[in-house]
Amino acid sequence: MIFSTLEHILTHISFSIVSIVITIHLIILLVDEIVGLDDSSEKGMIATFFCITGLLVTRWMYLRHLPLSDLYESLIFLSWSFSFIHIIPYFKKHKNHLSAITAPSAIFTQGFATSGLLTEMHQSAILVPALQSHWLMMHVSMMVLSYAALLCGSLLSLALLVITFRKFIRIFSKSNNLEKESVYFSEIQYVNERNNVLRNTSFISSQNYYRYQLIQQLDRWSYRIISLGFILLTVGILSGAVWANEAWGSYWNWDPKETWAFITWTIFAIYLHIRTNKNFESVNSAIVASMGFLIIWICYFGVNLLGIGLHSYGSFTLTSN
Repeated sequence: MIFSTLEHILTHISFSIVSIVITIHLIILLVDEIVGLDDSSEKGMIATFFCITGLLVTRWMYLRHLPLSDLYESLIFLSWSFSFIHIIPYFKKHKNHLSAITAPSAIFTQGFATSGLLTEMHQSAILVPALQSHWLMMHVSMMVLSYAALLCGSLLSLALLVITFRKFIRIFSKSNNLEKESVYFSEIQYVNERNNVLRNTSFISSQNYYRYQLIQQLDRWSYRIISLGFILLTVGILSGAVWANEAWGSYWNWDPKETWAFITWTIFAIYLHIRTNKNFESVNSAIVASMGFLIIWICYFGVNLLGIGLHSYGSFTLTSN
């Protein structure tokens, strides 16, 4: 009873804190910059991390096994992974804007986990025989951590695409407007226009410079995070193959979950190949990473929604009143 109450309290505290963090980001987005708010959002994500950590430890002590046996527990662990990924650069004193991605991701996963859809999974249950193994901690934790890292990296790549294509659209529209208006320019207007351009050159160049810096920073961070996620995914798939051999007598069974995990691995292997090839631009790799964002969700939720295959113990059914 005490563990259940403590888990309930920690769940609501972490959910409330991450909601406040998102609100702070919205305020910063609407207002140019307010001193202290940015630092408050960083501390909020750290508080969220410790709250979810306490929640997982409490459930671990209560159930006496690592809380990664069903969809509810994996979603909570995924939310913890998002907050963990966020605080790594913070403790290294690197300024980053990861909370703009990790905070909404954390509130989405935790909100879905605590929704009425997964109410039955909140209760303690005896592990199925296939999960009563020391490989549970190794395989599932690596897979969920890799999902979190790959999702964050994919969202950063998606942001890079939005900024890049928005710039191209602006340049294209401006060039069209200049072509239409060039007919009406006289020599005197041309001189005046040239003076205005010279006056605004420093502002435009600085704006383009900061945009270029942002694109480079997004590309660098997405590459680092996706590289980490790819390593974790590789370890997770290999450990899962060893566990499958112990539990089912075969390293690979082409189960739907295994198949989609392999597709996810292939997509991000292609991303890393394109990203490390100097003949390709960062936009090309960002497009592949954006495709990977969808593939991850299919891999993570697909089997759980269908409830088929060897991994169907993590599925859920919609509850009806």
